[in-house]
Amino acid sequence: MRVEIWSDIACPWCYVGKARFEKGLAGFAHRDDVEVVHRSFELDPGRAKGDTELVIDMLAQKYGRSPEQARGMEASVAANAQAEGLGYRADGRDHGSTFDIHRLLHLAKARGRQDELLTRVYRANFAEERSVFDDAVLADLAVEAGLDADEARAVLADPGAYADGVRADEREAAELGADAVPFFVLDRRYGISGGQPAEVFAQALEQAWKDREAPGLTPVGGDAAACDADGACDVDRSEASDQPV
Repeated sequence: MRVEIWSDIACPWCYVGKARFEKGLAGFAHRDDVEVVHRSFELDPGRAKGDTELVIDMLAQKYGRSPEQARGMEASVAANAQAEGLGYRADGRDHGSTFDIHRLLHLAKARGRQDELLTRVYRANFAEERSVFDDAVLADLAVEAGLDADEARAVLADPGAYADGVRADEREAAELGADAVPFFVLDRRYGISGGQPAEVFAQALEQAWKDREAPGLTPVGGDAAACDADGACDVDRSEASDQPV
């Protein structure tokens, strides 16, 4: 059974959702028969390479909040991350273009090291004092994930390398109706949007395994926190209009 996960490194709920999915998968009896594939989804596709700013400043400007309110928004996500055992810096993080990160993740997929790289990039972005929008940092993370340093640097230096793969993932997300991430597709039969509780993922895996011959894509779970195609990240999708984070 294949599970495809559309996500963006800039999305805090993708970071939290990955941890929750992995908890649900850990208790699944057929977990060794599950292939997990990470797909590309940019929350800020129009941002140019090198155009970075502090997350707090971006949130304050985007939502018309004060810096103190923006910090409170980040603190709310941090509490959810910490509840899953994840590190999270609520202040001092950078925001920028994730296109090169997605291209590098496609290289990692080709080399069988995609999850290893994604895990390290998430940790660097959300928990550590390392900017993932710096090519030197990305190259170091690639090496930590088991990739060849020269090959990783070559991909980062060539804007066209794996660009088609990133765009293809994004087109496919649109075709599937994914307007927010994280977005999980189980065996092309069940769709789960947002950072759902681990129990929802566990139940969905069980159901998908039982119904492997059923056609179509069926939504699973209710509203859950996610980051939409406009880059807005919610505390709770049901309260998205007034509680973005």
